[in-house]
Amino acid sequence: MEEDQNLTYLIFDGYVELHKYRYLYFMIFFIIYFLIICSNCTIVYLIWKHQNLHEPMYIFIAALLLNSVLFSTNIYPKLLVDSLSEKQIISYQACIVQYFIFYVLVDSEFLLLTAMSYDRYVSICKPLQYPNIMRKKTISIFLVLAWVVPACQFIGLATLSSYQKLCSFTLNVVFCNNSFFKLFCVTSRAISVIGVFTLLNDVVFPVIFIIYTYTRILIICYRSSGDVRKKAAQTCLPHLLLLINYFILITYDLIIVRLESEFTDTARLIMNLQLVLYNPLFNPIIYGLKMKEISKHLKRLFCQQKMN
Repeated sequence: MEEDQNLTYLIFDGYVELHKYRYLYFMIFFIIYFLIICSNCTIVYLIWKHQNLHEPMYIFIAALLLNSVLFSTNIYPKLLVDSLSEKQIISYQACIVQYFIFYVLVDSEFLLLTAMSYDRYVSICKPLQYPNIMRKKTISIFLVLAWVVPACQFIGLATLSSYQKLCSFTLNVVFCNNSFFKLFCVTSRAISVIGVFTLLNDVVFPVIFIIYTYTRILIICYRSSGDVRKKAAQTCLPHLLLLINYFILITYDLIIVRLESEFTDTARLIMNLQLVLYNPLFNPIIYGLKMKEISKHLKRLFCQQKMN
C-alpha cells in the first residue's frame, strides 16, 4: 500500500512479466480498444442514419453497442496507462468507481438482452399487437430501466465497500472487479446480501425470462411456415449467441474470484480479460454479419468508401 494525502492505493498484480512485454501489452490493448470503438460506433452510426433501422429491435442493438463502448472505456484507458507505468496502482476510491461502472454496465447488458428478447417475442408471437405494445414510450422506459436499475443497486454496494477496512492491498487482477472484496478484513453480511439480490435481479431472473421467451418463440416457429422460421432465425440467433457467451463469461468472473489461487498467473490474466474482450469486440461483428438490414447498409458503406 502507498499513501498520499490520506489516499489508499491498491496494486494490480495480475500482469505476467509486464516489465519484459510492456510495449506488447500496450499495442494489444490499443488495437483491441481501437477496434471496439470503431466497430461499435460504425453500427450505431448506421442505425442512427438510416430511417428503416429506426425500429425497436435496432434501437436496442444500438443501445447494446453503446453500452459496450462505455464498458470498454471504463477499462482500456487504465490498462493502456498501466502497461507503460512503472507501478500499476489505483486509489481505492477510483477502484470502487471502476468496479461500480463495470458491473452496472455488465448488468445493463443483461437487461438490454432481456428487452430485446421481449421485443422478438412480441414481434413473432403477437405480430398484430406489436405496434401497440412496442411504442416509443415503451422502448424509452426499457432503455432507462436497463441503466438506472443496476446503477441504483450497485450504488449501495459501492457505498458500503467504501467504508470497509482493508487488510490487504494487492489485487491479483488488472482492473477492479469483485475480487477487491477479498481485501476486506471482515466479510460484510450486508454486502453479501445485496450482492446476491443484485445477481438474482439483474442476471438470474432476466436469463430465466429470456429462456422463457425464446422457448415460446421456438414453439411458435415449429408450428409456423418456413418464412416465419427464417425470420426468427435471422433475428433471434444473434441474441442467443450473445446471451450464451455473456452468461458463460459472467460465470467465469464469479468463479475466478473464488478459485483464483488454483490458476496460474497466465491463466488468471487470460480469464480476467475475457469479459472485457469478447462481447465488446464480437457484438458488432455478430450483428453486422447476422442481421440482414445492418449487413446490407454496412456493405454499402464500405463500397462507398472504396469508390471514393
